[in-house]
Amino acid sequence: MGALDYLSHFCTVTTTRTKHKPMQTVEIKVRMDCDGCERRVRNAVTSLKGVKSVEVNRKQSRVVVSGYVDPNKVLKRVRSTGKVRAKFWPYVEQHLVYYPYATGAYDRRAPSGYVRNVVQAFPDPPQDNFLSFFSDDNVHACSIM
Repeated sequence: MGALDYLSHFCTVTTTRTKHKPMQTVEIKVRMDCDGCERRVRNAVTSLKGVKSVEVNRKQSRVVVSGYVDPNKVLKRVRSTGKVRAKFWPYVEQHLVYYPYATGAYDRRAPSGYVRNVVQAFPDPPQDNFLSFFSDDNVHACSIM
């Protein structure tokens, strides 16, 4: 039996399964001036394998790609159309940020309603130190005096 098991190991065909990429949305900032630029970018990204939908907004200079795609491949494909200054979308919506006018967050070139996605300091939660001044054990004791 040992010899048959050894020989059967060479005769079996193993199939390797490739992992599917997760469904994700890729947002890219790319400057488009005319209908031709918009069409070129849309056609280049649509031809990628795994793309489910493509939204192009020329006014915001934004391309949104949804599907089972690699973000770096999408960016590379957009750059291959001649848009070498294309980059991932650097903005977030203004209402999601604590301090939208903080240094580094506000960008004049951002579309309206968006600010730059930067790490910000969060406000400290209020401290309730007044509760420690009084004691429930001895109601006549006060630490203020």
